[in-house]
Amino acid sequence: MIPPPYATHYHQKEREEDQESYNIFLPSSPSSSSTHDYLDEDQEKILLPSEIDLAEEPYHSIEEDEAPPFSWKKLWEFTGPGFLMSVAFLDPGNLEGDLQAGAIAGYSLLWLLMWSTFMGLLIQLLSLRLGVATGRQLAELCREEYPYWAGLLLWFMAELALIGADIQEVIGSAIAIKILSHGVFPLWAGVLITASDCFIFLFLENYGVRKLEAVFAILITTMALSFAWMFADTKPSTKELTIGLLLPRLSSKTIQKAVGVVGCVITPHNVFLYSALVQSRKVDPKKKGQVQEALNYYTIESSIAVLVSFTINLFVTAVFAKGFYGTSQASSIGLVNAGQYLQERYGGGLFPILYIWGIGLLAAGQSSTMTGTYAGQFIMGGFLNLHMRKWMRSLITRSCAIIPTVIVAIVFNRSEDSLDVLNEWLNVFQGMQIPFALIPLLTLVSNEHVMGVFKIGSTMGRTVWTVAALVILINGYVLLDFFKSEVKGLLVGLVVCSGALAYLAFILYLISHGGALPTNLFSHTSGFAQLKS
Repeated sequence: MIPPPYATHYHQKEREEDQESYNIFLPSSPSSSSTHDYLDEDQEKILLPSEIDLAEEPYHSIEEDEAPPFSWKKLWEFTGPGFLMSVAFLDPGNLEGDLQAGAIAGYSLLWLLMWSTFMGLLIQLLSLRLGVATGRQLAELCREEYPYWAGLLLWFMAELALIGADIQEVIGSAIAIKILSHGVFPLWAGVLITASDCFIFLFLENYGVRKLEAVFAILITTMALSFAWMFADTKPSTKELTIGLLLPRLSSKTIQKAVGVVGCVITPHNVFLYSALVQSRKVDPKKKGQVQEALNYYTIESSIAVLVSFTINLFVTAVFAKGFYGTSQASSIGLVNAGQYLQERYGGGLFPILYIWGIGLLAAGQSSTMTGTYAGQFIMGGFLNLHMRKWMRSLITRSCAIIPTVIVAIVFNRSEDSLDVLNEWLNVFQGMQIPFALIPLLTLVSNEHVMGVFKIGSTMGRTVWTVAALVILINGYVLLDFFKSEVKGLLVGLVVCSGALAYLAFILYLISHGGALPTNLFSHTSGFAQLKS
């Protein structure tokens, strides 16, 4: 096992040897050896540019075991990763879940949206805790903590989840481009335009992580203003909205949408991403005071960011609840036709609501696809221990998602119904991957050998495992219901049953590593870290 980060540098020597063995992939310029000039691909650590005070500020006056007093300046310096991460709650898949929940269930599922968002925040806080306390990201720790075959399967599942999410996000952006261009750009052309965000991302990253965070802040602000405008324009019932938030209601007609609301909260690849994003601020994991300070500020920032994302989701659900609940259009509304339905229902106004919806959808799609590019780099680099130029790895990870997305856009561009069917399959597909991000995360943050004094306590452990079990059971219900209705024929049924048994067996294997475990299963010599190329 990995010792606590402030006890010893168990792997430091081996990391240095690994770095030398991979220098063929690194830039040949003299500056490339400096971690301040180049992204340290072994640890996936993003260091702030020199003008950021936090990266250079010494901690000489801080007691090692005590966090310093609260400072607004420090909070501002730690602000960024949480808002970037909150995009996970605002991708086109979430927006489609919001509008369908509002159209079919009205205001009655707002309470569930609120509590499921809280569950998502809890998972996010665990991810940041792991990244700050260990100085490592989740993918790296999985590579070192699990045997080779298990680590390989976890990587494969994470990549599948990323591709599934990317298809939804890219198609969401393509739909927005089609709306804003009056149909001049077909869906497949919008997909290709959206794919260019990979190069925008690389361009911005060269100017420092704070510039990249500023771009995401602009996109989130654009979403907030667009959907707030729609909310103000449609004037949903304040009384019904308040009752929906405070009074839990569930019926047989809304159970499917309720499950969808909860299932959209946790996106597997973003669980991996946040543990890496929080390392963009220079925190020494060997100094408990610095670690606790970072945890305090990141918790505040993440909570504010998730509150903003919840408000945006609330606006979307309320707008469609006001306009379409109880109408004949409620059961047929989706991401493709939502803008047209809004235009027919509410008309033009000062600024046509169709374009307001298109702008908000485009901002959601672009921000989430760039987040996907970021997540792809960390997942591939962390699991496979790759050392190569950032542009090359970004191009590889982007291609893995864009190529199937273009194919899907061409095949499913025949009708709105086919895109809705695709979205259902993608939701099920991503739901299947949730255990393979959640279970390793919960296992690691409960492990004292990994987290040291920052391991979660028994009460928190029971709480988060209960939340994880709830999310997994809800998604299991979706999978069972979906396959019961879609799987036909004996042969197909046997194949699905065989796959389901293997799927459950792997989940049980991962869960079995949550308690007192034999050290030989987690030893560095038998782990996934043995992968050298």
